[in-house]
Amino acid sequence: MATIRDIAKLTGYSITTISRVINHHPYVTKEKRDEILAVMKELDYVPNRTAQNLSTGKTQHIGVLIPFTNHPYYDQLLLGITKAAFEKGYRVTLLPTDYDASLEKEYLEELAAKSFDGLIVTTRANTLDKFIPYLDEGRIVFCEDSPDVSVGCVYTDLEGAIREMITSLQAKGLKKIGLTLGRSKRLSYNSRLILELCETLIPEFSKEWIKWDCIHASEGVEAARYFEALGVDAVLSNGDEVGATILQYYKKQGKQPPLVIGRDNLLISEVLNFSTVNHYLEECGETAFRLFYEDSKEKIKLPYDLIWR
Repeated sequence: MATIRDIAKLTGYSITTISRVINHHPYVTKEKRDEILAVMKELDYVPNRTAQNLSTGKTQHIGVLIPFTNHPYYDQLLLGITKAAFEKGYRVTLLPTDYDASLEKEYLEELAAKSFDGLIVTTRANTLDKFIPYLDEGRIVFCEDSPDVSVGCVYTDLEGAIREMITSLQAKGLKKIGLTLGRSKRLSYNSRLILELCETLIPEFSKEWIKWDCIHASEGVEAARYFEALGVDAVLSNGDEVGATILQYYKKQGKQPPLVIGRDNLLISEVLNFSTVNHYLEECGETAFRLFYEDSKEKIKLPYDLIWR
């Protein structure tokens, strides 16, 4: 197995120069870098990551806090994060929480133990103040608005989108607006925001119009039955797959469905011809990694496109 000394011997460069190339140090000319990389490839040299971590104080490893896997919203975020991370030579570890605050705290302790160089928090179970003590342990970036904390964050304009949806539906004379939301016992930041907006903007709003614990497509059938019994005029679904399932239920019953709006801009919303929102989630993920990589404290709100069909 080739060693760093073998590469130094073959290239004629010092071990220090070889080490700089391996660790992506900027102060190496392109000519030297290309020559060293060519020899490394020829020898099939694999850097000792443990040694690299000890010498640089970095793991080239980032953790991503997500509530669960296999969901279109988080899939799109992760696509952007992993794409940007791999371009910079970073490994990505998914840290699902199921909105368990204690498990989320365990992941923060892993950050403190230097298991990761930083964390990207797509959503959280704990309040922001629980994250503050860990800001000195590694870089933390949030994918939701964090106005009162000196951290980088990039977030979708969910508030703007929900406001436009509600006012547009009201302009059409649709007043009884159903909601599908996630966990009823562990409210996410987004669920709390949507609930507050509905209570503010819809005078007749009742919490009975909410179908809780509706996350995956399979749960859309129960939601459709619930809204059918309520006789809602429209449904703001928390995902295109859930919205599609609701529409399919009404179609199979031979009944006129309420006006359904999704929230993922997936192909299924185009195929079934219902409205949705493009929140540019892949761009959100890419930007989150950039903020981490640059150790930036920027606060970036991304635009949205409400796609009416």
